[in-house]
Formats: sequence, structure tokens, C-alpha cells
Amino acid sequence: MDPTLDRLFRHMAWANVCLFEQLARVPVGSLALKAPNNDSSVASIAEHFVRSAGFYVTRLGGSIAPFDYVTPESSGDIVALAGVCAGFDGELRAQAVQPDGIAEYVRDGKTIRRARSTILGQSIHHATEHRAQIAGILSLHGVDDVDLDAIDLWGFGDAEGLGE
Repeated sequence: MDPTLDRLFRHMAWANVCLFEQLARVPVGSLALKAPNNDSSVASIAEHFVRSAGFYVTRLGGSIAPFDYVTPESSGDIVALAGVCAGFDGELRAQAVQPDGIAEYVRDGKTIRRARSTILGQSIHHATEHRAQIAGILSLHGVDDVDLDAIDLWGFGDAEGLGE
């Protein structure tokens, strides 16, 4: 695998683990927080981006273990969701070693064709987007437990012992 691409997938998996570790420590009521004019709670966004990772895996031809998705309501639910996320992240990294090509899948009764590289790139972008959305909602409500600066690529390098 290209070392840059592999690093991006390893970072995504690490950052997702860090996010869920941080979410498991926030007051349980914080999982229900929402941004103004948005119906999505912190918990539903977390569930959404993990479920989407599973969709990306299947769109690439991978298989996923069955999981009864629930919007997390407790730190235990967050821990369970984190485990599912880690599995999907590992599968996405494994899919990234396959050659690029066209993936076909059916969504809402319509056949969709996408480049594998588009699906893989979107999987990283989507997780990053929702980690930021979760951190923003929590911060808006004065809950500063999710530190995005600590889980960026610089922080990943430091965690790997590659920082200065």
C-alpha cells in the first residue's frame, strides 16, 4: 500500500478510537446535545458515522459483522460502538490495498457506480467531518472533553513517537 494512504487510514482509526474514548468520559446527558437548528444529537452523529463506515465497507465489496445499531445512551453503548467502528476502520484500511476501479452498489433502488478511491477518500473525510461536528456541538454547550488538536495528524505522529 502507498505509505501516505496507509498513514491516513491508520490516523483515521486512531482518531476515531480517541474520539470514542473521550465520548465515553463525557456526562451521559451530553450525548443528547444538539447544535441549534439541527435535529442530530452527538449520539446520533456518532452512530451515523459508524454505520456509514459499514456502508463504505460493503460498497467496496467487503463484509461486515451484523450489529444491532442503536443511538448510544450510555458510556457502555459508546464503548460498543467504538468496537464496531474499529472493525470497520480496519476493513477500510484492508480495502485500500486493492487496485482502484469501479464499485457498483444499489442505493434506494438505483445502481450507483463510484471509483473505489472516491469511496475510500470519502470514508476518511466523513469520519473527520463528524468528529469535528461532535466536538463543535459539545463545545457549544461548554463540554470541552473532545480536543481535536490532540487527535490531528500531528498528534498521531506524536502518539507514534515520530514527533519532535
